[in-house]
Amino acid sequence: MSVASDERRQLCDLFDQLGPDAPTLCHGWETRDLAIHLVVREQRPDALAGRFVRALTERSDRVVSELREQSWPELVDRVRRGAPKWNPLALGPVDEAVNSAEFYVHHEDVRRARPGWQERPSDPARDEVLWKALSRVAKFFYGRSPVGVTLRRPEGHEIAAKSGPRTVRIHGDPGELLLHAFSRRENRATVEGNEADVLAMEDLRRSL
Repeated sequence: MSVASDERRQLCDLFDQLGPDAPTLCHGWETRDLAIHLVVREQRPDALAGRFVRALTERSDRVVSELREQSWPELVDRVRRGAPKWNPLALGPVDEAVNSAEFYVHHEDVRRARPGWQERPSDPARDEVLWKALSRVAKFFYGRSPVGVTLRRPEGHEIAAKSGPRTVRIHGDPGELLLHAFSRRENRATVEGNEADVLAMEDLRRSL
């Protein structure tokens, strides 16, 4: 089983357990909002485009409203089914490349919004997939940083997310580094560097 499909399955199982009104780390979203986001992202590109094309905003709002009226089990089942066959995300390699980070982060969005959350046991196969995903997105997330940013995992491997005359180093397991890149406060990454540089970088993260 791939990391993307495994994270999808576990997230949907958690949806079933917690219901539609549980908190998440996504600002202003409960679990129903997150499930709708995932369905729109994979199954309704017409509605997704409404976020960027003003002429399609009305259609996007209508689709979201229709999804909000669906029963919770039906909505979760749509997330569980994933992308339809016409969507490239239905292809296993594409799903793994694109959705491993997406579903890992959103799974943790639900897990870590609950009091007393704990890190999951280490999984080397999952770590490798998330590290590859992080290497693809790191420059996008940290490219606007006013200082250099290097991401470092415990084994010593590094990703140069942003070059600069002064560098902030972020240490952690791949999943924790990915959560930091996605601006999730509930992460166990540690940040080292000049205090002013760290604050400048973290201010950037808070603004995203």
